[in-house]
Amino acid sequence: MDTLDVGDFASPVNVYGNANMPSLYGEAIVRLAEADARVVCLGADLTASTETNLFQDRFPDRLFHMGIAEANMVGAAAGMARSGDIPFLHSFSVFATRRCYDQIAMQMAYPRTNVKIAGFMPGLSTLLGVSHQAIDDVALIRALPNMMVMEPGLPEDVHAIVQAAYLMTGPVYMRMRRFENPANPSIPVSANDVLKGRILREGNDVAILTSGMMVDVSLQAAEALASTGVEARVINICTLKPLNEDIVTTAAKECGAVVTAENHSIIGGLGSAVAETLMEAGLTVPFKRVGIADTFAEGGSTPYLFQKYGLSAAAVENAAKSLLAG
Repeated sequence: MDTLDVGDFASPVNVYGNANMPSLYGEAIVRLAEADARVVCLGADLTASTETNLFQDRFPDRLFHMGIAEANMVGAAAGMARSGDIPFLHSFSVFATRRCYDQIAMQMAYPRTNVKIAGFMPGLSTLLGVSHQAIDDVALIRALPNMMVMEPGLPEDVHAIVQAAYLMTGPVYMRMRRFENPANPSIPVSANDVLKGRILREGNDVAILTSGMMVDVSLQAAEALASTGVEARVINICTLKPLNEDIVTTAAKECGAVVTAENHSIIGGLGSAVAETLMEAGLTVPFKRVGIADTFAEGGSTPYLFQKYGLSAAAVENAAKSLLAG
């Protein structure tokens, strides 16, 4: 019998909206496990919330319940990796990173162990407030040598990100979330696509580089800009580290202005990575970051939080307009 899953009570109402959402990540990890017996899952009593219930049903002997003890889970996974397994760890993003940061640094990043972390409930996406909001996880993991950081922006990205993480021999952090809609089979996305970044909308007036939950928001902003005669190029950045510098610098050169949009602190995340890239390339284009200001946030519904803390489509649209206005 499964352990009591606290996340199961939180998920349908507080985090994901309903209990009938597709399990894109769960399907992807099961597919990997079917092809490679070395793939194992470890969880922190959040089975349904991290979609690993599918893995548990299919491979019960390869899923390990570690309790609410993420630091211990990282250590166990590192040992399993050294024994030849390919462990995938699961918890909420804030607990999968901040709570066990030293263990990630010393047992994953430094020795480059082949461990993958899937952290769910990123940024401002919960009623549960500050204790559950991962607003600094990208900054933390980006700072560690040898770590790869990935995040899906659209349902079509999920399987490709899981595949890319699996193919990478070394530690990977996947900043995941549950999607309300299934992937569109007519939009194939490969592991290489998510590593490079994907242009979702063409335009040469301003570039909007975006990630995660802000991808849909940025597309809405681009539609609003188009109604005013401004054509925005929207780029879905799925791999935050290592960042594809070519797609960033090309967008800056061809569009002449850059906005970043992320469901994360404006300090240390996508905006910082893009700014660093532009400055080191000697590109001093007009630039603005849209993200969570240097603040903690209250709990609430995602639409409410996005509006209150400046992550709305209007915020992205206004940022672009302010750059174009000089």
